Amino acid sequence: MESEGAGAIVYVIDDDQGARESLEFLLDCNGVRVRSFSSADAFLRASPPLGGACIITDVRMPGTSGLELAEELKRRGATAPVVMITGHADVPLAVQAMKAGVSDFIEKPFDDELLLSAIRKALAQQAEGQAAQAERQAIHDRIATLSGREHEVMDALVAGAANKVIAFDLSISARTVEVYRANVMLKMQAKTLSDLVRMAMIAR
Repeated sequence: MESEGAGAIVYVIDDDQGARESLEFLLDCNGVRVRSFSSADAFLRASPPLGGACIITDVRMPGTSGLELAEELKRRGATAPVVMITGHADVPLAVQAMKAGVSDFIEKPFDDELLLSAIRKALAQQAEGQAAQAERQAIHDRIATLSGREHEVMDALVAGAANKVIAFDLSISARTVEVYRANVMLKMQAKTLSDLVRMAMIAR
């Protein structure tokens, strides 16, 4: 599972010491960095970095429950996926967990490979989400370098307007539109018009 990223880490949160140690051993044997906490409250107090992280938590624990933890992380805008483990699964609880943003819901006793698969999936989604966020920010940074007129031309191009139509609408020559268009493509690092459209969609 090292291919999920060298910075990946799994936080195990469970008040049962035996369960924590068992999960630590399983993850360690599979090449996954792991850090455990005896309660959700201890985890929140420690406030560990969540970039490239996945959280495994029991549902029922003294103090803040696993479900309350997921809801709190969602409220804070944290994107780390949460895999919830429970020995007392029921449909309303599962629905509530999914609404809290839990990525997977696993019942005890569980198969080791099932849990590892859920973690792989969660870490992959986390990595994809971070990559998408970085791409979106890069596109916004490029858009910020456009002049007001270049921005107008880009919006018109993305809307599907031809150079002559853009020239008429902006009261400039078609040749000037071509210059602005070339500048937009260069600043946005777009090789084709479809690249530009895709970037505009991501930025929105």
